[in-house]
Amino acid sequence: GLLWERPLMEVRLGELHAWISTCSFSPQGLLGAVQKAWSSYCAKYIHVRQGGPAGISMLLAGYCLLSYGWNYQHFKRHRWRKYH
Repeated sequence: GLLWERPLMEVRLGELHAWISTCSFSPQGLLGAVQKAWSSYCAKYIHVRQGGPAGISMLLAGYCLLSYGWNYQHFKRHRWRKYH
């Protein structure tokens, strides 16, 4: 098929630069990409007949990593204070 119609997982490493150049980086294009990624995530992990805890646990783990990243400077400053 055409290069711009292929999903990311079917693009070869040599074609990656050409595939990225076909993407739209406008705000509307980025919003569409986020919506497509969210809907495919929900279809694969959340809206299934016999789902397990994988989808929710991945969201929770992502939130934990993101909040640690946001608070890293605070943790870094208070890391060496042992007896306070």
